This record gives sequence, C-alpha cells and structure tokens, in this order.
Amino acid sequence: MKISSIFLSSLLLIFPCLISSQTCQKSCGKIPIKYPFGTGNGCGDPHFQPYVTCNDQQQLTFTTHTGCYPITSIDYNHQIIYITDTSMSTCACTLPSKGFSLDWNAPFSFSDDTIFALLDCSTSSSPIYQSITDDKNSTFPLCDSKGDSICSLLYSCEAISRLSLPISTCCVYTPVDLGPSFEMDLQKLQCTSYSAVYGFNGQEYNPQGWQYGVALKYKFNFDNDYPVICSSCEKTNGVCGYNNAQSFLCNCPGGLNTTTDCFYGDSWSHGSKISPLKSGTKLIFSFTWFIILAFIQGWMK
Repeated sequence: MKISSIFLSSLLLIFPCLISSQTCQKSCGKIPIKYPFGTGNGCGDPHFQPYVTCNDQQQLTFTTHTGCYPITSIDYNHQIIYITDTSMSTCACTLPSKGFSLDWNAPFSFSDDTIFALLDCSTSSSPIYQSITDDKNSTFPLCDSKGDSICSLLYSCEAISRLSLPISTCCVYTPVDLGPSFEMDLQKLQCTSYSAVYGFNGQEYNPQGWQYGVALKYKFNFDNDYPVICSSCEKTNGVCGYNNAQSFLCNCPGGLNTTTDCFYGDSWSHGSKISPLKSGTKLIFSFTWFIILAFIQGWMK
C-alpha cells in the first residue's frame, strides 16, 4: 500500500512533464510563425520579439511607438511582413490619423513597393511644400511628382471625393523621404490623413482593388544569412528560441530545450526560461520505469 501511494504521487509529478506542449508555437491564428519571429518571450530572435508578438486572441501584431498594428501576412521567401493601420484612409473610407513610424532601432525598413500618400495637407503651411521663387504664393511640393496619378485616383474614390479636396493637397511620400528615423508625423506635416498601398493587384487604375497596408522588409543579420543552427532545429520539428542570456535554444515537442536540435544529440537546457521541464527526457523515462518496477514488485509481495 505504501509503495502504491509512492507510485501514484510520483506519477502526478511526472505526468505534467510528459504531456507538456511545445512552448513556442508554430502559428498565431492562421499565420505560420517561423524564425526570426516567435509567439512570445524566449521564442524566435530576441531582436524581433519586442516588435512582433502573438496576443491572447491569437492575433499577430506589430508594435512601434506610434501604435500596435495587425499583421495580415508574412512572405518568408522575400522577407516581408504586411500590416494594416485601422486609422489610415482607403478608397472605402477616410479617417483622421496621426501617421505611422518605425522605431529607429527596429530591425525593419520600408519595402520599396510601399507607397505613402498624404491626404488633405495644408498647401500654405505644411513643411512638405516650399517656395521655389520669391513669390510666396508659388509653392513646390517635396513629393514624388510621378505620384500625381496615385493622388488623382485616390481622390476619385467616393469616400474622398465627398470632401471636395483639391488634388494639390495630396502628396505621394516615398519611404526614403521619411528620413533616417522613418518618422511620418501627420500633425507636424499638417496633413489630415494618409493612405498606404503596397500593391495594385493588377488593377492599377481601380483604387478599390488596391492592396492597402504597409510592407516592411527585415533581415536575419548583417549578412542576412539564415542561421544554420536554427535550420537544423526546424528540420527536427523544433522551434528556434533563446534563453535568459539571449543564447540560442531549440524548443522541442514536449517542452524540452536543447542547444542543438530535437535529436537530443549533445546539450540539454535545464530549467531555462521557456522550458517547463527540469530534467532530460531520458532521466524522466528511466525514473518512471524504476517506479513501475518497484510498484510491481511490491504488488507481487
């Protein structure tokens, strides 16, 4: 009876470890999660974790000092994430906005495909306009002149045309013009709103069919090389992560962390931040069999 009690108590301690799930998940909602991104602390690359997270509602979000934005998709082949800003204007609706900016130290940059159009800007006081002659009434926009067609098409949308705004109040603002801090402060620029387009979906002359949102590029590191150790981890059904010292860890099914891959070839991580296990799998199974044998021997007596 005593051995039976010990057996049951031991199983209660061991069982949660045996059924514990992989701490770092491979998806957030319907979006697959791969390196360098992760679903929480200790997952993915630590340089990306403050900006891309999976919330409790299984919504993948992108965070900057200007707000938190839903991520609609990730193109891992071309290393681009696509986000939406619920406060920006589209052909369907116009909304006042504060603008969009990237943190200066974030490992992201604007994709060349992203087009920013500033809407309802003051032609008399906005800094995006400057005098080109001695005539103070003559202004020249610091915008992309080739963007006039974008402005014309946007201003033809019913939601925007109702405002009866002159085309001159629209400015196509390319990412390079945002400056080294990637800052687009609409209040300082004295514009009411903005629209961002990253694709025309084969409908260049139909703004209702454009792909609205912001496309952001990312790099794995300075040389943009995919880490070999992470690739080995993923090939063995693991998820790349890191420990408290921001050193690489491979998070494996069952919650175990290793410093290599899920073949458990070399090194184990005991009690790291993202691991619910306190010892190696081999030790767990050995201890389990020891208790089972002890129980059988006690039962036979």
